[in-house]
Amino acid sequence: MSQPTHRHAALMQQYVLPLLLAVLLIGLWQVWTVAAQVPSYLVPSPLDIARTLVSDFGLLMGALWVTVKITVLAFLSAVVLGALIAFAFVQSRWIEAAFFPYAVLLQVTPIVAIAPLIIIWVKDPTLSLVVCATLVALFPIISNTTVGLRSVHPGLAAYFQLQRASRWQVLVRLRIPSALPYFFAGLRISGGLALIGAVVAEFVAGTGGTGTGLAYQILQSGYQLNIPRLFAALLLISLTGVAVFAALAGLTRWALGGWHESELNR
Repeated sequence: MSQPTHRHAALMQQYVLPLLLAVLLIGLWQVWTVAAQVPSYLVPSPLDIARTLVSDFGLLMGALWVTVKITVLAFLSAVVLGALIAFAFVQSRWIEAAFFPYAVLLQVTPIVAIAPLIIIWVKDPTLSLVVCATLVALFPIISNTTVGLRSVHPGLAAYFQLQRASRWQVLVRLRIPSALPYFFAGLRISGGLALIGAVVAEFVAGTGGTGTGLAYQILQSGYQLNIPRLFAALLLISLTGVAVFAALAGLTRWALGGWHESELNR
């Protein structure tokens, strides 16, 4: 198979087929709601959701901006903190043995359980939501980066040792390049978790009467039985998650596409 034909087939599989399936499902959804005369306060039709997106555009876009801002700030915080913690773990097995269980503890503790405490302790509303979302997104960065920094080819490690390379040279020239595929895999996971953490934290804050993000709009729409707006907010959250993953996947291809086999074989 020629290169252009192979690329065309890959584009079909990656973009066209999922898009066609989405169009088919939305069409079936519209036909079902109209044929069965389903009330919009139970299951709105795609057209009802589209009308709501247009009529409540300003409200929903403002809420989307708040959610995106919290997601981005939490994601960047998780990347910086997670990478620094992973570097510390790699420098000493004692440090990793002492602190890694607490990183696991943060991961397995439901954010819904500790978010109310964080919101009470941290007075600034935005900062409290960022802290909650950061805790959710932190562990994949720590875990993947730590594994990547330790996944060094033994022959290369022996060569660096033979050349009497310093610990800094080993870190910068060997460990970090070897860890990049693991690190970027952690980024793709952490990006979605940051959005989930932001939405969950907004739900908790919204139940206390504060917040303007999409989760708050979902709560308010549920109280008011404005189900089309609820679905519209859910749609925006889903599209934001897709956009975050696509952006991080593009960043991965840009960073690794020229030299690593995980992207060269795509």
